[in-house]
Amino acid sequence: MGTLVRPFIFAWHFLTGIPLSRALHEPTAVELARSMAWYPVVGFLIGGGLVLADMGLSKLFIPTVVNVILIVLVVVLTRGLHQDGLADTLDGLAGGKTPAERLPIMRDPRIGAIGATGLVLSLLLRYAGLMALPQAIRVPALLCLPAIGRWAMVTVAWASPYARAEGGLAASFLTHLSWHHVVVSTAILAAGLGWGFGLLGTLVILLAGAMVVCALWAGFRAWFGGITGDTLGATNEVIEILFLLLIPSLLLLP
Repeated sequence: MGTLVRPFIFAWHFLTGIPLSRALHEPTAVELARSMAWYPVVGFLIGGGLVLADMGLSKLFIPTVVNVILIVLVVVLTRGLHQDGLADTLDGLAGGKTPAERLPIMRDPRIGAIGATGLVLSLLLRYAGLMALPQAIRVPALLCLPAIGRWAMVTVAWASPYARAEGGLAASFLTHLSWHHVVVSTAILAAGLGWGFGLLGTLVILLAGAMVVCALWAGFRAWFGGITGDTLGATNEVIEILFLLLIPSLLLLP
């Protein structure tokens, strides 16, 4: 039982700011890799929280206020981890011409003009996507939104080498990450998508998601020589925003 529970708890602790256990610390590299298979599960739990919050807040506030609060909840719940990764990735791209120049910039705790601008624009796009989300698919979209972003992180991580020769936060996760973990995370995501969007919708979303993941994989290899913890956070943000913006068109809703 511990081989299942411990990786889940590590995944939860890494992806959220809510502690489940104060006794479980210092995971092994194997457990960190296994924890990534649980990422979509954590995503669905976060999504379930968003659905409940949306239902409750909608009784008190107008849609514009509800959508802003939902974004705040996501940022607070995840400690802004992925937003920080997006900002650092954009700063690295803007500030260097080669991977050797970009990687040190990404480690600078200060945010640059491009990173700050990209962060603000990403929040605006997320808000616009929530405002434009058709009511008919609002519940499944909110439920699956965090799950598909975290699935993308697992998939990109498995397909990419680690960029920093000296190691870093994401390096421990990748040491024992295998295709088995990607298959498990994909199956979990597909199950949730199937409930919300049906078989055809699931296939369309997974195909579109895979195309974006491939584009990000190629970009990270070219720009940084691989992935870092920051680029994984950026992956989550890009996938989630595109999901919100494109899901009505992908499902051909009137």
